[in-house]
Amino acid sequence: MSDLAIELHWQRAEPVLHTGKYSNAHTVQFNSSHEIEVDSAPDWGGDPANTNPEQALAAAMSSCHMMTFLALCAKAGWPVASYHDYAEARLGKNSKGQMSVTRIDLRPVVRFDTGFAIEAAELEKMHHRAHRYCFIANTLADSVEINVL
Repeated sequence: MSDLAIELHWQRAEPVLHTGKYSNAHTVQFNSSHEIEVDSAPDWGGDPANTNPEQALAAAMSSCHMMTFLALCAKAGWPVASYHDYAEARLGKNSKGQMSVTRIDLRPVVRFDTGFAIEAAELEKMHHRAHRYCFIANTLADSVEINVL
């Protein structure tokens, strides 16, 4: 299988590492070329200008779902012209009482080439099929909700 790695770098800026008195800001580098600034979610004291791990998880889920959906549509001969999603990670306590991403909601909007139409039930069925085959969804189990718009 592929080596799907990232590099993460954090450096303490404060003189001493004390609870609640240090920054979680760090960088994550993809493919030795693309770097993003990451921090805690704003509710946990992070900089809202930076990506946070919960957003990154929602992005990974949304991206994987889209790529799986497009592959299935290509096989079915469905001419997808555009795809847009609004993904939201929800934080809460899991069944063990631990803080967790308890749910990820995807809200995909798909547009097809002019002249192509598909019934809403068929579109929803294709999204559920994409969810079943998506690697990230299979990793996260049942915490993803697909809300076809």
